[in-house]
Amino acid sequence: MKIIGPDYLVFGVDDRAACDEFLTAFSLTREDLPGGATLYKAADETGLIIRDRDDPDLPAPLPTGAQLRQQVHGVVEQADIDEIEAELSKDREVKRLEDGSIESVDDQGFALKFQVTIRKPISMKSEKINAPGDTPGRGLDEIGVWDDMPTPPRALSHAVLFVPEIKGAEDFYVNRLKFVVTDRMEEVGPFLRPQATRDHHTLFFIRVPDYMQGLEHAAFHMAGPTEVMVAGTRMVNAGFESFWGPGRHKFASNWFWYFKSPMGTNLEFDADMDQHSDDWVPRSLERGAENSQMFLLQHREKWSPGGARPAAKPE
Repeated sequence: MKIIGPDYLVFGVDDRAACDEFLTAFSLTREDLPGGATLYKAADETGLIIRDRDDPDLPAPLPTGAQLRQQVHGVVEQADIDEIEAELSKDREVKRLEDGSIESVDDQGFALKFQVTIRKPISMKSEKINAPGDTPGRGLDEIGVWDDMPTPPRALSHAVLFVPEIKGAEDFYVNRLKFVVTDRMEEVGPFLRPQATRDHHTLFFIRVPDYMQGLEHAAFHMAGPTEVMVAGTRMVNAGFESFWGPGRHKFASNWFWYFKSPMGTNLEFDADMDQHSDDWVPRSLERGAENSQMFLLQHREKWSPGGARPAAKPE
């Protein structure tokens, strides 16, 4: 089953205008879709689809009323959809759509869709660094940061789900959809990688009480840590609330900065995620702040040396 990762996350929201303001500030590109939906997309065309909460075309909501209504996973080819359909049809309803995609639900009740991926190949420079002892990443007179530098999200990276039952959630994706566990946070949940990507994870589960089930956060890949910092600073300056970060995780090694969104979830800028082969041996760490990040920074207003009047000379 050559599942690549999330093409889209679909939401039924309470405030379309607030979502538009937030996602535009997040530097996603807006595209109006048929039927009143709006796609906010990254450079590779993956992204978030926003509809009204009561839109009849949406799958039924979770009992918690979470605004996430469907996860749309991209696969390599139609044969992968046929394989997934054959597997899931053993014990649940699977709906085949006119375009060849299929819809169903997982064992926790999250609505799923599988389609031949819509993501487009992209060719964009990554962040380059200059370090003593190595070949310079940037050429002579090539600067690394400037005031109006663009910070476009490149791809929808991963989703983190609040689930009431970890073992059942893990078993479904590992045994039925052939994801592999890359690492595990004890008493929290596993990081999962599907077959057709080398990214450390496209899914992570966090165990919660039933009444909290939903989407904890979704993330978009950026070019590097500088873009995470610049994009995050612009979000703060625009008045959006930082939730966690900036910092760098231990598992997956990715830089991060999370922001509270009007979709009832957090949205993350991330960069420089680890890539893994099938020979990778999963690690396990205890739950806790020390293992959740290698370091955590705190945003503050800009400051300049020499900007304040010197103190009077003591007599």
